[in-house]
Amino acid sequence: MAEVTDNTARGRFELTEAGEVAFADYRRDVGRLVIPHVEAPISLRGTGAAGRLMKGVLSIARREGLQVVPLCSYAAAYIRRNAEHQDLLG
Repeated sequence: MAEVTDNTARGRFELTEAGEVAFADYRRDVGRLVIPHVEAPISLRGTGAAGRLMKGVLSIARREGLQVVPLCSYAAAYIRRNAEHQDLLG
């Protein structure tokens, strides 16, 4: 399974699969990780790549002790569907 990486230069988390990159833009506020946009290339849509990306992003947020503010509708829906991450909502 591919690892989610933090591309700090671009302000986004990335997951590379099949040579394509799914990403979640972010900005860090005090104690919070704000996610305004999540995107997967057309070739990765329907493969679960965006879900794997979000799982990795939320794992990073938990490890760093950050609350998550999902401005992106996909990110918000992912957290709603996965109760184990709802405690990260900030």
